[in-house]
Parts: sequence; C-alpha cells; structure tokens
Amino acid sequence: MTIQKTDLAFLLFAARRNRQPAHSAAERVRVYTQIYNVLEKLRVGDVIEGKDKQTYDDGLIGILRQIHDQIDSATAEAYDWPNDLSDENILKRLVTLNRERALEEAKGQIRWLRPDYQIPDDNIGKAKTSEMDLGEVAVADANAWPKALPEQMAAVREALLSAGQANVEDIRSQFKRAQTKTVKERFDTLAALGQAEVLEDGRYAA
Repeated sequence: MTIQKTDLAFLLFAARRNRQPAHSAAERVRVYTQIYNVLEKLRVGDVIEGKDKQTYDDGLIGILRQIHDQIDSATAEAYDWPNDLSDENILKRLVTLNRERALEEAKGQIRWLRPDYQIPDDNIGKAKTSEMDLGEVAVADANAWPKALPEQMAAVREALLSAGQANVEDIRSQFKRAQTKTVKERFDTLAALGQAEVLEDGRYAA
C-alpha cells in the first residue's frame, strides 16, 4: 500500500499515540524519551539488548523508524535535495534557503504553502502574483484562527510558548472564530506529542 505524503504526519501521530501509556503527561514524555533514545541507537548501529530490547518491542520501534524514514525521504524530495545529506549539510542548506526567502519577502514575493487557507479572501488575487510591490504584500490577520490543522497546531503551540502556562480559554480568546472544543483538541494533541504538559489544575505548560 502506498502512503500519501500528506498522511505521514498523521500516521506518525497515530503510531506514537498507540504506544503512549495511560498515565500523566510527564510519564508519556519519559516513555517517548526512552523510545527515541533506542531509535537513535538503532540508527547508529548499536546492539539493542536488555531494557532497550524491551523498549524496542513495546514501542514498535521498527515501525516507527520506517515512518520517520518515509518522512525524511518525503521532506528531501519536497526540497529537491539528496536523501542522504548529513545533519550539518541540511542545516547549512536551510540557513541558505532562509536567507533567500527573506530577500524574496522583502521584495514582496511570498511563497504561500496553502494559499486557499493562508491568504485572506480579499487578498487572494494580490498574493498569487509572483512579484509585488512591498505595499501590496498580503498579510494575514495575526489574530485570525487558521483554517488548516497544521497551522492551528502551530498557532496554539506558539501562543503557549509565549504564555508559558495557559488554559484552553486563555488561548482561545486570542483568536477570532476559534472554538473552545477545537483548541482543546489541539492542546491534547500537543500533549500527546510531548510538546505540552498537562498540569494538575487542567492548564497546559510549554
């Protein structure tokens, strides 16, 4: 079965969620740390034995590695880069690419990832132009609730990082048209991914 690239992130989320223990956020973070420590040992060719072997089996790390390898391959393909770059070369290329994009945006050219979701309706025509005067650049309302799931996750994560600790309503009130139920779901997903901690009083911490 061929897995669509857009499904890889959700496949990774499902694989990790199915391995998480039904305990506190702190316990889940500990388990994720153990799993990824073993995954790293597997990648560098270390022998997996003892407690690591139990973690390997319980965490289905062989499957987890396959998913991460597919994500790495899809990412390299999206950038039109070789699939075997070292971490150092990847970082160098990203720094260079960031500079190129910054220069483009300074000239008014924005490469929207998902224009139909990211650009306000009254600016779609302008933003699809490849070259624009700086005064014509379409800038989305910073307080608008994003339409797409990835942007919603990023928005909640950024708001939580800024606040340090917050409850669902604290974050929901920062966005226009955001719904409490949806923001709560995004928080819970961040917690499941180990990117947020659920506190005893129901708040979340970055």
